[in-house]
Amino acid sequence: MVQPILQFGTSRFLQAHVDLFIAEALAGAPGAGDALGGITVVQTTDRADGAARIAALADGKGYPVRVRGLAGGQRVDRLQHCLAVRDAWHASTHWPALRQAVAQGDVKVIVSNTGDQGYGLSAQDGPALLAAGSPAPQSFPAKLLVLLHGRWQQTPNKTLTLLPCELVERNGEVLRDLVGQLARQWGLPEGLQQWLQGSPSGLVWANSLVDRIVSEAIEPVGAVAEPYAVWVVERQAGLQLPCRHPAIVLTDDLAAHERLKLFLLNAGHTFLAERWLLDQRPAAETVRQAMADAALRTELEALWRDEILPVFQALGEGPQAEAYLRDVRERFENPFLEHRIADIAQNHAAKKQRRLAPIVALAAQRAPGLLQPRLQAALATPN
Repeated sequence: MVQPILQFGTSRFLQAHVDLFIAEALAGAPGAGDALGGITVVQTTDRADGAARIAALADGKGYPVRVRGLAGGQRVDRLQHCLAVRDAWHASTHWPALRQAVAQGDVKVIVSNTGDQGYGLSAQDGPALLAAGSPAPQSFPAKLLVLLHGRWQQTPNKTLTLLPCELVERNGEVLRDLVGQLARQWGLPEGLQQWLQGSPSGLVWANSLVDRIVSEAIEPVGAVAEPYAVWVVERQAGLQLPCRHPAIVLTDDLAAHERLKLFLLNAGHTFLAERWLLDQRPAAETVRQAMADAALRTELEALWRDEILPVFQALGEGPQAEAYLRDVRERFENPFLEHRIADIAQNHAAKKQRRLAPIVALAAQRAPGLLQPRLQAALATPN
């Protein structure tokens, strides 16, 4: 029997983020509760490591999550047991049962984290896959379209919330548009195409932002994560959350939360990567080690204080930025996390444009005259 929460993806991130929140809500942890029920996890690919996780999750005995780091100036090192996952299926093997469960209305929330290529489409997918007995589509958007087509045919008035967790700006709208694009390409009925657009049909595509460093996997299933965790979900009519939890934040201004992460955490990482490349710092240097270097730490603090925080102050978001930055410092100083700057420095030139250029552009609009020499120098360096 499928659970009320259907999850596409078996990543260690989901294990230590969404799944752990739901487990804590089911257990009645302080500030948590109102869980819809358990989770059915679905592996969408044929990767061997995913198959091993599905096999380990299928027994329903749960898995460990070790939370290690700093929180409020205190060292945290605790072991938790996550019991939210009740079923674990493989899309290709359990596709008929998945189609039936979604069509009948048993599923109330669909969560996804399908990786960097998760929203890619496949030329192999087409309308023939809507026929009974057809195999699962190749791409995740096509899988969703087939499942939602069945829902529209059988129980279109039962509410369903889709909560994508992929690191894509306004991920719910992006996924909705991809599925709608496929529906048009496949020549599906206009009524379905309108229903797929969402509210007031009862179908809700939620935009959300996830933030937690999950540094290691525990084999065959489980994860090691930092104490900091947040799941910011944009409020809208008809939205149904899988549970209530202190780390789940409902907001009318998702962009403000995205700015905090991009301008302070991501930009901080990218600045350290810039210095690591230009100064030819040790190959295995970690973020924690960089934070312990007095000269480099001084430069990073100056970047935050002089070039980024004034932008938040100009927006009227200074206190929120200061509070978020306190958490960022603790995350960067995590004594248990070996976060190699070499990993952060991958695709560095593209990351600079994505993470640093928007700060400079917004400063030009909201804080004209603000000097940003470190940001300007990084953007001018073609590495």
